[in-house]
Amino acid sequence: MTVMSKVFKAYDVRATYPDPLNEQVGQKVGYGIGQWLKQRHGGQVGLVLTSRDHRPAAESMHDAINRGLRAVGHRVIDLGRCDTSFMYFAIPFVEGVLGGVQTTASHNPIEYIGYKISSTEARPVGADTGLKQIQTIAEQLEGNCPEPTGGYEQQDLWADYREHVLSFLAPPKRPLRIFVDACNGMATKLVPTVFGGIENIEIIEENFLFTDCWAHEPNPLVAENMTPTREGVVRHGADLGACFDGDADRCMLVDDMGGIIGCDHLTALLCESMLEKQPGSAIVYDLRSSKVVPETIAARGGRPEVSKVGHVNMKERLRETDGIFGGELSGHFYFKHNCFADSGAITLAAVLSLLGRTDRPIGEAILPLRRYPQSGEINFINDDSKATIRAMKDHYGSCADSVLELDGVTIDRFDRDGWWFNVRASNTEPLLRLNAEARESEILKAILADLTPQLGQLVEGH
Repeated sequence: MTVMSKVFKAYDVRATYPDPLNEQVGQKVGYGIGQWLKQRHGGQVGLVLTSRDHRPAAESMHDAINRGLRAVGHRVIDLGRCDTSFMYFAIPFVEGVLGGVQTTASHNPIEYIGYKISSTEARPVGADTGLKQIQTIAEQLEGNCPEPTGGYEQQDLWADYREHVLSFLAPPKRPLRIFVDACNGMATKLVPTVFGGIENIEIIEENFLFTDCWAHEPNPLVAENMTPTREGVVRHGADLGACFDGDADRCMLVDDMGGIIGCDHLTALLCESMLEKQPGSAIVYDLRSSKVVPETIAARGGRPEVSKVGHVNMKERLRETDGIFGGELSGHFYFKHNCFADSGAITLAAVLSLLGRTDRPIGEAILPLRRYPQSGEINFINDDSKATIRAMKDHYGSCADSVLELDGVTIDRFDRDGWWFNVRASNTEPLLRLNAEARESEILKAILADLTPQLGQLVEGH
């Protein structure tokens, strides 16, 4: 396996630092990105934006990507240290930009580093939309990267970014107390810069310090990492809790009682206010979401549109349908008026807008949306995922209300038998991932008992 094949993933470039991903590899990745952008624009060089997160290796790896881009002849504008969603805002904001690169490893442990790549209009670059070509160019570059010839400058767009995010925030009509865990990540800068000084919003800060010794891993999908937020909300009597991931493009929320709000339930909650802005619009949800989501969207006069899992797929689906909003179980939320891209900051702004116009606690608003028992995502070690998925379709599909093969297989027997499930293969590991839901807990228990022996070895923790 080559170094490049180790660091190029389905949606980005990511690996441990300095082995296999280091500055020399980073320059070649930058060169590959630069050449790919040049090819896409008729052999012309142009303007490329770059930025970085807070990680120990981020500064030198950011410099490496800049050198690689400039070696092709592109002019680089360095936006400095910022959250990933800042880049999605900046690409269409700065005139004439060909694309952008954020140096980040998102929610991964501290020893990781990587790059998220976007083209024009903040479109994500994944394996099927350019990343494979970039990898090939980087692999074919022999020796060291050429010397930089393109220009370089730094630019501060924070005031413009704040204005953009706050355009999604209706000033609260009542005082709101918000507990925020920045996870020692980019929310450390994002939250006070964007949400500081707003009337009726009090921010209680936790882990707001850039340090090489993080309080905990910046991954809010892991339940234990949400403990500081849950406890902080209860301790301070907060109206809402928010925990951001490392690069702050995801925001997981906690209700006023300290309960974690499911991202599918949050999608359903927000759909009414989104559809007020654009009645009848599409709202996109990931196929693992509760039945509550399409039911609520339809009840509010919107068009439910299902998507494959993954930010590249969600963004593409939102564009295809011209949807106003989209939500994914991983904590990514997407907005039409943010170049169809995800934003942790805008998610928080949208929820604060909802809370600020009513005296109703968010826990009370979420409760009716939790009406169907869910399994959560359960993982199984499986070396022949294709055969297993095919067997699931053959065994359960004949009597199904519908069978969807958008991502793995979704067997829907909700109307007939009161349950549905999705089984899909991991993009990076020999794993099968199961999500199931039922009308009643006993039905869910029964279908899980039937399913799990057929899916492989249960991964510890489930």
